[in-house]
Amino acid sequence: MRVIAGRARGYVLKKPRGNKIRPTADRVKEALFNIIAPKIKGAVVLDLFAGTGALGIEALSRGAAKAVFIDWYRESIKLIHANLALTGLSPRATVYRLNIHRPQSLNLLKSKGLLFNLVFLDPPYGKEITRFTLENLAESGLLLPAGTVVVEHSPRDELPAKILTLQLGQRRHYGDTVLSFYGKENNT
Repeated sequence: MRVIAGRARGYVLKKPRGNKIRPTADRVKEALFNIIAPKIKGAVVLDLFAGTGALGIEALSRGAAKAVFIDWYRESIKLIHANLALTGLSPRATVYRLNIHRPQSLNLLKSKGLLFNLVFLDPPYGKEITRFTLENLAESGLLLPAGTVVVEHSPRDELPAKILTLQLGQRRHYGDTVLSFYGKENNT
């Protein structure tokens, strides 16, 4: 697991022990960032269920202005901090230990005046949490009008074409991983 491009290119990120955290495969990450490349420069990024922080770190390395990382597991929080320090990207990052299962977690970000151009959503596969989090995200008002939500999920996780104000733009399959791209209605 490495940073693919940009300022921190080539850094090998620290990984978790065991299988509690499922990092995004390098080939999926590379495909994702090729798709969203025009949206990264100067973006404010939210990395939900951040795990190792690999997606937000890749965005920072490629020119995102700021990234907010959220995870609930203590091990993930330690890994994110370690990987930000390793890559030298800590000054443009904020890390929160929040339980995304609770809608008030996203309200905390809103109360801080945060709005996002890009949101990475990579929850545990096979859980209802993906749809629940997308609904909470749509209701939160955290996504800017031209913003994009990228959901990494299993092909078995059926996600609808529309979730409240979020509309599916495209869906890409990479083996056991699917990337679904949502935007606000009329902006996908």
